[in-house]
Amino acid sequence: MEYLLIGAALLVAFSNGANDNFKGFATVWGSDTLSYRSALILATVATVAGSAVSLLLADTLVQQFSGKGLVPDAVASAPLFLASVGAGTALTVFIATRAGLPISTTHALIGGLIGAALGQHGGEIHYAKLAGSFLLPLVTSPLIAAALGLVIYPLARRRAMQNHCACVLPPVSLAEPAENGAVLMQAAAPGLIIAPQAQCDTLPQPMARFSLARLADQVHTLSGALICFARGVNDTPKLAALLLASHLFQASVSVLAIAAIMAAGGLLYARRVAVTMSQRVTRMDSAQGLTANLITAALVLLASKLGLPVSTTHVAVGAIAGVGAGARSIDWSTVNNIVLSWLATLPLAAVLAWLATLAVRTL
Repeated sequence: MEYLLIGAALLVAFSNGANDNFKGFATVWGSDTLSYRSALILATVATVAGSAVSLLLADTLVQQFSGKGLVPDAVASAPLFLASVGAGTALTVFIATRAGLPISTTHALIGGLIGAALGQHGGEIHYAKLAGSFLLPLVTSPLIAAALGLVIYPLARRRAMQNHCACVLPPVSLAEPAENGAVLMQAAAPGLIIAPQAQCDTLPQPMARFSLARLADQVHTLSGALICFARGVNDTPKLAALLLASHLFQASVSVLAIAAIMAAGGLLYARRVAVTMSQRVTRMDSAQGLTANLITAALVLLASKLGLPVSTTHVAVGAIAGVGAGARSIDWSTVNNIVLSWLATLPLAAVLAWLATLAVRTL
């Protein structure tokens, strides 16, 4: 039974990497800031780096697998139960990945917990907890992100300075008269001018010159890396806890195995979800992409600080959709398909986990 649990845990990690690894760089590729290959490599490196940080904190981050309040923790620690949860979760996420639909692994996991509990002779389920852990975040987090994107992007677009550059001018010596009639020469601080590129071309030999568009692209890429890094830190211990429940591996080995499998899943199967988020929700320029990523990063960090259960997937898609709506370039049919997949995630995972429970019990 332990080997079935190991296989299920690794399959969850593989599916999670395929569906989630690229999400921080969806706007980076969608805005043509980087090629798909470059974005995928950076997304993978950033995620693995986050996993490595979680490895350094493995003893505190990797905790006993929890029933998340939906089922008793005593039930949630049984290997047969966990193998069924992992199977239902992994199959749901992988099916969505092959369909090119970005979904929440956490919500698939909740569905797996419910289905596996029902498969064990109608096990006890705390349905009241379901509203707080699934329904409320599902509704609120993407709506808040979309509203911010809808409001912020038009404001950012008005102040966009894509064709501007910043020039640092050399300090100019200033002459000041002294009390004895002498003249004192004082060096002023270097000057900074932000102006259109054509005007910058007329300036006499600036000390340094920066393209604001290039600087924005670098900030955009950095924001994508930070989102992937944070996801690696947060998700790797959760999935490692599922593997650790087999009692065959130490925490550090579990984290390394999950990180490697997540990276493999992203490298092999991330493209379909990447196409949906980067190109089908809306057409993006660099200003739209940067706005969406900054909204995603800010909301996820704020939610983590407040201990609120939000999905990075829902926030990212909501921000992209909001920015697309603000630019009037959103594809509503794609958004509708994504929302329907979110609604189907929990029940599909529950059914698959229930079937897995019935199958495992016959072994």
